[in-house]
Amino acid sequence: MSAILVPSATASPARNIRRTRLPNGLLVLTESIPHVRSVSMGVWIDSGSRDESLALNGISHFVEHMVFKGTTSRSAHQFAREVDSIGGNLDAFTGKEAICFNIKVLDENIVPALDLLTDLVLHPTFTPEDIAREQGVILEEIKMDEDNPDYLVHETFTQNFWKGHSLGRPILGTVKSVSSFTQQIVFDFYAGRFTPRNMVFSAAGHLDHDTFVAQVAEHFSGLAASTDSPLAKLPAPATFPHITLKRKKSLEQVQFCLGVPAPAVDSPTRYAVYLLNTMLGGGMSSRLFQSIREDKGLAYSIYSETNPFRDTGCLAIYAGTSAAKISEVLQLTLVELHRLKESPVPDAELKRAKDQLKSNIVLGLESSSSRMSNLARQEMYFGRFFSVDEIIAEVEAIGPVDVQALAQQLFRPEAIALTILGNLGNLSVDRAALDC
Repeated sequence: MSAILVPSATASPARNIRRTRLPNGLLVLTESIPHVRSVSMGVWIDSGSRDESLALNGISHFVEHMVFKGTTSRSAHQFAREVDSIGGNLDAFTGKEAICFNIKVLDENIVPALDLLTDLVLHPTFTPEDIAREQGVILEEIKMDEDNPDYLVHETFTQNFWKGHSLGRPILGTVKSVSSFTQQIVFDFYAGRFTPRNMVFSAAGHLDHDTFVAQVAEHFSGLAASTDSPLAKLPAPATFPHITLKRKKSLEQVQFCLGVPAPAVDSPTRYAVYLLNTMLGGGMSSRLFQSIREDKGLAYSIYSETNPFRDTGCLAIYAGTSAAKISEVLQLTLVELHRLKESPVPDAELKRAKDQLKSNIVLGLESSSSRMSNLARQEMYFGRFFSVDEIIAEVEAIGPVDVQALAQQLFRPEAIALTILGNLGNLSVDRAALDC
């Protein structure tokens, strides 16, 4: 098979990135980093929990767990033993828009690591006994997360923010959906998602592209080219500016999550969003941290975060405080949103945010595993690779007026969604109280 590879490899001047598409459609991406001694590789499935039906909510995460239970040639115990014997780190995760199986090893162990990773992904057995056992495990995981107030407030917020859409459903699924999974359901889902057309194999570290591609091609030679059309993607969800009060008397703190719709991951304004988030609540010098924690001492944890997806996004603020202080914390949060809308940010504050963002970008590419992830994500979302210089130029081009205009666009009172969780007593919030 390797003799008829399509040599569609292109190289970046700053990073030695190459790409080759195999005859069966699998895309292989590599970045050669000669000065390191590690290699990280990952198989990425270009679909996640948002691509599930309501009845199958949680199936992506369930299959991610199940492939570790054994293959046609190895038991779960053998996998653990062989990974340890090469000093490797084998892991996986499921997100809203992707599933990833990855391993990191010393460069001298590329061959056995590749064999382990591909066996895991390509030859799972999904026995009924393992399925029943893992259902019990994941049902306990669901209960554990429901006992975590930080998780629960975010999950409640998300489910109401994208109400009725798969993007708002939990990645883990529900007790009802997970309990319904059968061996046939698992095999059907696996067969429909784990296809060359829907997969990306990325690797970064001390490796040679051509040699690595030939090795991957040998392992994937039995995976036939996809004959069906690409996986249909659901349209972007509508957002619902809700106010949800969830009472839980057992909690000592009150948690809140306040958010607004934000641009998609590939939006031209994405770097302005990152800077706005950094200044609002992205670090110790941010406005929310300084105002609410340092100046007032009202909360231990307060931050803002961005959650961009392929066609939509959310910018959200989280805080945990006492029931007696929740109204004041909420009001101070709205004051900071108002300030960003009404006045351009000072040049010194914007420069500090830019320096912080640039540092995070560069430091985030220091390891082979982060570069492996970066390769796959850029391919899936952009279909190309942005150099650090390109990204920094985009960041530097943003001025105070750009940030202010974005704040005015995002922080509209009628767009705000709010979830409050805890022992709320007689607390009530109306939409007029969210004016910023």
